[in-house]
Amino acid sequence: MGLRKSNTPDPLREVVDRDFPRHVDGLVAQLRGGDAEQRRWAVRDLSGHPQAAAALGAQLLVERDAAVREALFLALGTMASDEAVSALLPLLRSEDARLRNGAIEVLSGLPKVVGPRISALLLDADVDVRIFTVNLLGELRHEQVTQWLQQVLLSDREVNVVAAAIEVMAETGQPEHIDALRETRRRFADDPFIGFAADVAIERIRAS
Repeated sequence: MGLRKSNTPDPLREVVDRDFPRHVDGLVAQLRGGDAEQRRWAVRDLSGHPQAAAALGAQLLVERDAAVREALFLALGTMASDEAVSALLPLLRSEDARLRNGAIEVLSGLPKVVGPRISALLLDADVDVRIFTVNLLGELRHEQVTQWLQQVLLSDREVNVVAAAIEVMAETGQPEHIDALRETRRRFADDPFIGFAADVAIERIRAS
């Protein structure tokens, strides 16, 4: 037997005053001062406002709720703008590995807007930032990845940065990059690990 539509009207929903106005400033206030569910909804609404990227990035630095953090990363990735990249890059300096890894994951999906920032990041005074940038290159689908890696191999003086670049080059390099690996081995002739890693990378490239 078919279902019949009820003639009884649905009860009216109670009208509740919003705690925060729905314009950008009000949503940012909700992002900063609401409970976790309110913050998550604020992130969703702000994802359509590129001018809110800085506020979303700032919230990531203090946000403790995992669902809200995930929403923040998703919103910035959806924006795919220079402002979003500017909001994410400071996370490479965070002591929180979850924030760093989240930033790298999102940035790796934005090659066009991230690309113009890479050269400067590889010259950053902070060794850890250079290492994390090399890690980002391992995920970044950009035509200049191996060029940037060669820049590191041939000029960076920090062994840990160079070791990270060798590891990525082993996965992405072509035969024409073997000379750069040999030069790296020569530059760090006193470091047995770099020599070993360069030899392994060369063998992987030859075998691929």
